[in-house]
Amino acid sequence: MSRYHSSRSSHSSTTPIITLYDTPGQSPQPWAPNIWRIRFILNYKRLPYRTKWVEFQDIEATLRSIGAPPSSRRSDGRPVYTLPVIVDPTRNPSHPEILSNPNNIAEYLETHYPARPVFPDGSRAMQSLFVHYIQEVFAKPLLPIMVPLSARGLPERSQPPVSTANSLPPGPQRERAWQLVKEQFDFLASILDKNSGDGDGVCAMGHSVSYADFALCSVLLWIENMAPHDGWARIREWNGGRWIRLREKCREYMDVY
Repeated sequence: MSRYHSSRSSHSSTTPIITLYDTPGQSPQPWAPNIWRIRFILNYKRLPYRTKWVEFQDIEATLRSIGAPPSSRRSDGRPVYTLPVIVDPTRNPSHPEILSNPNNIAEYLETHYPARPVFPDGSRAMQSLFVHYIQEVFAKPLLPIMVPLSARGLPERSQPPVSTANSLPPGPQRERAWQLVKEQFDFLASILDKNSGDGDGVCAMGHSVSYADFALCSVLLWIENMAPHDGWARIREWNGGRWIRLREKCREYMDVY
């Protein structure tokens, strides 16, 4: 799926470039949707960067060691450290910017690297609302299916002691879970169809890809990587092939550096 390259990142060892922190799965392909959102932006904006791979159980210690801010806090105030994180020394090598939380990173990249905007003029509020919907509503029915599959897809050292906990075995319960997923895809397709007279109707903004499309395509890549036969094989056929067309629209921004 992804193409690994070194050409855009082939700077001298002394040339500062952005570092994107990612966590590997068992396959060589990146899988985590929140991290894909940022990788898409970096590729779309043609920003030189390199990936630093951190296994799942090392994330908190690694992020604390580089001074990364927590991505959120628990109800009791304790910090939560998650990926993605970027370190950007290009603007001030002696005091690099270190950012966590995909929404914060997206805003930072758009503000400081405005060329090839992922938020076209006047769309930032609506796209932010769309991405919130993708995270908080659209993806929710996927969690009982995808979280256990993602745990099993981690390298052996990173797998939780019982990685099959809460998994859905084949049968009626799993089929019901996929039906709930399909209902979300059907609803979203009905909304995006309103763009059919403006562009090809695949992109959220009509004509060209934007942050909203990257957020959605990141979920598609998560499913494709972790559930290629049970999940992606279904979804690519739904809604007249809309989702495979979106994936193809985003293909040129799927390089991994």
